[in-house]
Amino acid sequence: MDMTRRTFGAVSLARWSAPVVNIRQRRELFVDRELIEELRGVRLELARPVDAGPALVLDRPWEGAFSAYTTALQDGSLFRLYYRGVPASGQDGNPEEVTCCAESKDGISWRRPELDFYTVRGAQVNNVILAASAPYSHNFSPFVDRRPGVPPGERYKALAGVHKTGLRAFISADGLKWKALREEPVLPPPKEFALDSQNISFWSEAEQKYLLYFRTWKKIGGQNYRWVSRATSENFVDWSAPEQMTYGDAPPEHLYTNQTSPYFRAPHIYVGICARFMPGRQVLNAEQAAAVGVDPKYFRDCSDAVLVTSRGGNQYRREFMEAFLRPGVGYENWVSRSNYPALNLVQTGASTMAFYVNRNYGQPTAYLRRYELRLDGLASARAGYAGGEIVTRPLAFEGSRLELNYSTSAPGSVRVEIQDAGGQPVPGYSAGEGRELIGDEVERVYSWSGGESVHALRGRAVRLRFLLRDADLFAFRFRD
Repeated sequence: MDMTRRTFGAVSLARWSAPVVNIRQRRELFVDRELIEELRGVRLELARPVDAGPALVLDRPWEGAFSAYTTALQDGSLFRLYYRGVPASGQDGNPEEVTCCAESKDGISWRRPELDFYTVRGAQVNNVILAASAPYSHNFSPFVDRRPGVPPGERYKALAGVHKTGLRAFISADGLKWKALREEPVLPPPKEFALDSQNISFWSEAEQKYLLYFRTWKKIGGQNYRWVSRATSENFVDWSAPEQMTYGDAPPEHLYTNQTSPYFRAPHIYVGICARFMPGRQVLNAEQAAAVGVDPKYFRDCSDAVLVTSRGGNQYRREFMEAFLRPGVGYENWVSRSNYPALNLVQTGASTMAFYVNRNYGQPTAYLRRYELRLDGLASARAGYAGGEIVTRPLAFEGSRLELNYSTSAPGSVRVEIQDAGGQPVPGYSAGEGRELIGDEVERVYSWSGGESVHALRGRAVRLRFLLRDADLFAFRFRD
């Protein structure tokens, strides 16, 4: 089939008045429909993470069955995992809770640093970075502050606390030795908030402020749902009044941890691989629960992981309601509060990235598992063998070349046409003049018969028309 000549009906009249979106040189992912005007024979497809096996067994005496709320950070060539260690169930913020750390050079093989900050359960050398500081080890969740001009001693930041304390701010120069930014909480003890899971904060390059996402409650139709609210700050101390997030037309679900963070290759897009909690949805009976050794209080619910995204403000987008990660085979995966994803994606190879998931919660076999994804590959625009096309809204850009992250089958292909705002091909950039792409590349510069340069179109309102056949398009951007 000649994809350059395929037509799909009349052009929408909305094309003539649609606002122009300036994407500059941002990388754009197909995780939502923000830039899409038309999909014909193409669907947005959720990725299927690849199981890469255990990452870290939580078997130290101060870790154990109820280790949870993991944060993964990549700081230059150093990877770190931060997580709560506590071997037995107890009240939130109890003195047995500690904050642990593991380190890696590649995000694949992990080791525990040998630290002597605290003596824990008789061990003077361990991997504990915070102890004797209940309740802040309950949900300590740090980030690397990439705000320009941040003082070296505050390069790492974190918020932690539970309902009775509110949230306290912590700072660190090296990510290991921490101190309180001030004694008073930066978010006072709330009446309506939970604060009992990770309270996610980060510096937003896109919004030029600190953001905080945390768990709250929302009543819908007489039922309370675990919800997410957001606050903002200019200085990490004074926070705005929290505002509930919205999910568009998506049906309400319990999202226990939101894990919202800027995607590291497109920081204007916030990605959350959330724990979706299903209270009372029981899979195991008492005998099966006893067989896997789960705590008797933790097998009457189940959970999986879902993908949400945001482009700022109080709006989440739930393009995909299906599970991003299913619990999987084995009774041990179908217990309460298992399958909770860690915060953040990290790059583990030239074309791969990873996220981590807490498994076997409430069991003596608790551990952290790694899952791999293609770089930028949280979702894709996919066309089958018959082919299809995507037409974007009017865009303006900076840069002189168009870069694609794509994959085709052996008979598949990708072509690109640049149109004017009204939908007419720009001479020299029509689909017929575009080079047919066949293959699988993460950063491929596209070309037409006249070459790669799109410099002459900078600043103009244009549309991109992607013609796909048995292919996935993961991302695109304009670059120098």
